[in-house]
Amino acid sequence: MSGVRRQWKVRREFTVAKWAAAVGFAVIAAVLLAVDRRGMLLCAGGAVLLGGFAVRDTLAPIRLAADDLGLTVVTGMAGRHLVPWRDVTHIRVARNARYGLRWDMLEIETAENLHLFSAHELGAPCVSVAEELFRLRPL
Repeated sequence: MSGVRRQWKVRREFTVAKWAAAVGFAVIAAVLLAVDRRGMLLCAGGAVLLGGFAVRDTLAPIRLAADDLGLTVVTGMAGRHLVPWRDVTHIRVARNARYGLRWDMLEIETAENLHLFSAHELGAPCVSVAEELFRLRPL
């Protein structure tokens, strides 16, 4: 089995920010418990949602890894799936713009799946990750 030659992971400060925001929403929900039921439900929902994202970042910080065998991608909450290089049909960067915001998504396509990664998940710009994957991919 080959060792990992390159891996990309969620930046630690984003994980910490998600944990802090989840705790903040939980505290606000507890304070609003007796005063505002709707506000409490919204804040509790925000705490659960952000907490879920933070748990995923903690359990599976490495979202994408590449070695001689192929790509290892995170699936579900913390599962990992090896995609052999021969199964990768396309690697591309999709540029998106909406509501005055612009962002890139790294798309890794196989016959059965489309794996999407943001720059926040990879801890690096999607274009540079795609370029490195092209260099690592055997011919």
